[in-house]
Amino acid sequence: MASSNSAVAEPEVQEQEQKAKPKQQPRYHVILWDDPEHTYGYVIDMMRELFHMTETAGRKLAEEVDKTGRAICLTTTLEHAELKRDQIKAYGADPGSMKSKGSMSASIEAAR
Repeated sequence: MASSNSAVAEPEVQEQEQKAKPKQQPRYHVILWDDPEHTYGYVIDMMRELFHMTETAGRKLAEEVDKTGRAICLTTTLEHAELKRDQIKAYGADPGSMKSKGSMSASIEAAR
């Protein structure tokens, strides 16, 4: 009889374990948009400071945004994505560009 009871208990344990797993929060991309007013150096410095990227990773992102018009900086939770977008928007003008009057544009979008 003990073997039949354990067979019944096993599915219940599996159901409880599945219920105990926390749901993963939806993911969002932080998108950096290209503009002609900011230099590669500005983008690299911003990526290093705000996203802790290496200089090489920052340069690759700067090249991507320059070539394609946009680049994904980070994929994260909504709250963190909003924070990073706002930090990009508040980063300020590019001191290496006479044309730069303010920060670069950034947005967030749902990751698929």
